[in-house]
Amino acid sequence: MYWILFIGIAVISYIAQYNVQRKFKKYSQMPMAGGMTGKDIAEKMLRDNHITDVRVISTPGMLTDHYNPATKTVNLSEGVYNSCSVAAAAVAAHECGHAVQHAESYAWLKMRSTLVPVVSFASNWITWILLIGILTIQTYPAVMLFGIILFASTTLFSFITLPVEINASNRALAWLQSTGLTTQQNDAAAKEALTSAAYTYVVAALSSLATLIYYVMIYMGRRD
Repeated sequence: MYWILFIGIAVISYIAQYNVQRKFKKYSQMPMAGGMTGKDIAEKMLRDNHITDVRVISTPGMLTDHYNPATKTVNLSEGVYNSCSVAAAAVAAHECGHAVQHAESYAWLKMRSTLVPVVSFASNWITWILLIGILTIQTYPAVMLFGIILFASTTLFSFITLPVEINASNRALAWLQSTGLTTQQNDAAAKEALTSAAYTYVVAALSSLATLIYYVMIYMGRRD
């Protein structure tokens, strides 16, 4: 029965990822009025929020856009940096939303940043620790418990990411509307693009929670 849940989440995750790519491709064909590129949009949003110490740079790949608080850079993928589309504007503004969060010491972002070192460590070792824990659960159950605690930190990280991403999208959409950069038509398109992206984070969090429950069940059933 539990594997049915896993398969269901995997299917939903695939659909969510496919939907994001489809929406991005669709709205990449919808031009922005004024001919502003993703880079232009990002730089304007930073200026409008009085942020002068963040650079906007191009990064390789597709949908690899992110804000790096350590280097204070808004990293836009090649398809966003030079594009004059609604999709590019939405993504660029969203990533700048994270820069604004950082500048304002947004609580959820600070909490997520605090967990980064733990999650980084867990990502490198968790697979091996859980594998060893499963193989030695009868003799050394503490290994499995340690693996579960590490995995729980990544699950917590996934759920803390949700309000961070949703807030960044809300900031992006509000700014695009207030500046008049989006019309009634393409504002709806920008919202749809960002909403579909948010679904991927929801699915990732639920998938992580389901996996955590699975490992807890293995640990709790070790004496059966």
